[in-house]
Amino acid sequence: MQTDQHEACMTEASIQPSEPANEPHESRDPSLVRELVRDHRTASTRTSKVTMVRIDGDAAVSRDDELAVEEPLEIRLRWETSTIREEKTLSVTMRTPGDDLELALGFLVSEGIVRTREHVMDARHCGPAANGRDDGTSNVVRVTVASDAGFDPKRLERHFYTSSSCGVCGKTSLDAVRAAAHDALDFCSPRVAPETIHALPARLRAAQATFARTGGLHAAGLFDSSGALLVLREDVGRHNAVDKVVGERLRAGALPLRDTVLLVSGRASFELVQKAVMAGIGVLAAVGAPSSLAVELARAEGLTVLGFVRDGHFNVYTCAERVIGAQP
Repeated sequence: MQTDQHEACMTEASIQPSEPANEPHESRDPSLVRELVRDHRTASTRTSKVTMVRIDGDAAVSRDDELAVEEPLEIRLRWETSTIREEKTLSVTMRTPGDDLELALGFLVSEGIVRTREHVMDARHCGPAANGRDDGTSNVVRVTVASDAGFDPKRLERHFYTSSSCGVCGKTSLDAVRAAAHDALDFCSPRVAPETIHALPARLRAAQATFARTGGLHAAGLFDSSGALLVLREDVGRHNAVDKVVGERLRAGALPLRDTVLLVSGRASFELVQKAVMAGIGVLAAVGAPSSLAVELARAEGLTVLGFVRDGHFNVYTCAERVIGAQP
């Protein structure tokens, strides 16, 4: 069952019933891949030029500068029951435009709503174009999940507000993560050498094209156990950058992400540990520090957390057996 990508989406006030879902889906929607490919090409919308005044000592000089764009993205979920199709707004997040569909898919993975590519029927922008853009994108994304995805709609009774700085504030808890369905982490992989970990920050920075122009974006990079970069995404929100990485891997059919290392450019928060666990990632490395709750969850789930990964050193906070030679 297909709909035009510019059709008006349902309002976000509540779950609303729609037309009867009498037409069975014969297969997963091939437009999902086309939409994601085009979505990734919207890089020109990620920065904005402004005029500012630069103060050097006592001298004031007017100059042009390039800033990272921040706009709201509404994520809507559609699913079918035996008689009707329903839809609800899950989250509004402040993000850098681009890779929006990947962001939405990664968010659904972290919430335990989908676990594989086969759980997604369709993902598309809907509603009017944002800020006059003519690339077919908007600030609303709708994901339609398959009837066999197995999620419980009762889990969607809350609305989430997600800011670019703190993620889904006040929502997460250890019990909620443990209750969500996810693949158990492999305690035997990945096995990573310290020299490989030392090299990751430089490889991450070298691939940050938008950060190089603006200095205003977080990054998340997924690496294999040899240190090869698999996926990198940038965003004003560090949690969004991780969702974009996970969403790209979902689209590629690569979940769970065993034998991988996720490096983030900021600190290792509870929410980032949650996202790594739900995606099946074995090692979460951060340029900054982890929080106490992040370490608690990581230890409970068997995730290796590395902090202060920079300048040729790092700290291993949990599950040191994945780091070769880390046993003191």
